[in-house]
Amino acid sequence: MGLFYEGFTFGNIVALILFIALWVVLNEVTRRSKKISIFAYCVLPVLLAALVFVDVLGSPTGKTWFAWVKVVSALAGVLGFMVIRFTNAGKTKFAAYYPLAILSLNIAEAVYREFEIYFTVDVMGRDAGGVMVLGGTWNILNAIAGIICIITLTGFIGIRASNDDSKDMIWADMTWPYIVGYTLWNYAYVYNCISTRALYAGFSILTAALIGEYVFKRGAWLQHRAQTLALYVMFSLSIDFQASPYFQVEPTYKPSMWMTISVISFVFNVGLLAYMIYTAKKYKRNPYKEELYTHTNSYKKTIEANNL
Repeated sequence: MGLFYEGFTFGNIVALILFIALWVVLNEVTRRSKKISIFAYCVLPVLLAALVFVDVLGSPTGKTWFAWVKVVSALAGVLGFMVIRFTNAGKTKFAAYYPLAILSLNIAEAVYREFEIYFTVDVMGRDAGGVMVLGGTWNILNAIAGIICIITLTGFIGIRASNDDSKDMIWADMTWPYIVGYTLWNYAYVYNCISTRALYAGFSILTAALIGEYVFKRGAWLQHRAQTLALYVMFSLSIDFQASPYFQVEPTYKPSMWMTISVISFVFNVGLLAYMIYTAKKYKRNPYKEELYTHTNSYKKTIEANNL
C-alpha cells in the first residue's frame, strides 16, 4: 500500500476498516429484507437528492457529471435486480438481459471516462470535483481491460433467484476469474480517474462486495457490487466525508503507479478473455447462449449454496 498511497496513520487504518465494515453490514441488512431494500434504494435516494439540491447536504463529488450518472446507473441496477428477485419477471428473459445490459453500461461509462481523461488532460491537475487527474497510456490500457470485461460476460442466460428466503439474484457463470478481472479493472479505473477517493470509492467498496460474495452469499456478487456501490455513491454525494482527517489517505500521484495498476488489470483481463475463448472451444459452448463454466468447482459450489 505504501507505494500507491501516502498519509496512513493508525486512525486512518481504523477508519478504513470501519468504513469497509459499514458497507458490508448495510449490504447484508438490505439483502436480507425486502422492506428495508425498498426504503434504502427507493425512498432514501429521493430524500438525499432533495437535501442535496437545497444545499442542506452535499460534497465536491456532486460537481461532476460522472458522479450523478453513477448514482443513477447504480440504483438502476439495484432496482432491476429487485424486480428479478421479488417478481415473476425473474422467470422471464428480463432476468438474463437486464443484468447484462446494466453492467455493460456501467462499465462503458467508466471506459468513456478513461478515454476522456486520456484525450483532454495532459497536465496533472484537479477536475471540477477536486480529483487529481492526468491522462496517459494507462488510461488506454485500462479502457481496453474494461471492454474485455464486457466481452467476457458469459452465461447470463442462467441468471435466476436463489431458492431461499433472501431470493438473491444468482449469476452462477460469473465465477471467480471474472470477479477478479472486474475487481482489478474497476480498482485501476478508480485509481486512474477518481484518484483522490481511490482508497474509499475503489478499494473499500470492492472489498465489501468480495466479502459479501465469499463470506455471506456465493453467486450474488453482482448484486453485492450494485448495492454497495449504490449505497456508497449516495453517501459520497451527500456527505463530504474526506474533509475528516480520518479519511485523507491519498494516492502518491505517480505515473509509474497509474501504469503499474493498469498493466496488471490489462494483463489479467487479456488472460481472462483467452480463458473464455479456450473454454468455449474445448467444450463447444456458446458463452452468450448458454452457461460456459458449468464444469468448474466455482460454478458447482454456487449452485449448491443457493439450492438451485
